[in-house]
Amino acid sequence: MTSVERDTRIVPPTTAGEREMLEAWLDFHRDTLAMKCAGLDDSQLRTASAPPSDLSLLGLVRHMAEVERGWFRHVMAGEERRRIFGTREDPERALHVTATDTWEEAHTAWRGEIARAREISAGLGLDDLGAGSHHSGETFNLRWIYTHMIEEYARHNGHADLLRERIDGATGD
Repeated sequence: MTSVERDTRIVPPTTAGEREMLEAWLDFHRDTLAMKCAGLDDSQLRTASAPPSDLSLLGLVRHMAEVERGWFRHVMAGEERRRIFGTREDPERALHVTATDTWEEAHTAWRGEIARAREISAGLGLDDLGAGSHHSGETFNLRWIYTHMIEEYARHNGHADLLRERIDGATGD
């Protein structure tokens, strides 16, 4: 088996403070998803895992753009909730890619949402509560959102491992 593209991720520090540790692990997992997609063309990125599932790497990147937007823009910053790829009728549309969906579009949206998430978080403390609302009605602090985002990426990076291996046999952390 081959290995996924050269690993350029920054390993999180082992003795950092809480915020630095949370941000480093979140960035590590963001970079892991990018690494799993590296070197593939749009067709490969659209490749579904195993029928009947239509889960793909492209779908995961689109989904994570929506997740970044939802938690940081909507819940933390209180910005109006507008989906990038989903609709009211199909909120999970991001996961269901078509032949016209492209890596360029998905990657640009995802990186844009990561940049905006960093901007929003930069001015906040870990205990600061979000200015927006979650569909559950609960309030969340930045610490909870960071922890949840690490969990969300870690779970989907497990999916990405399997997807990438199915596409071209590449494996790796």
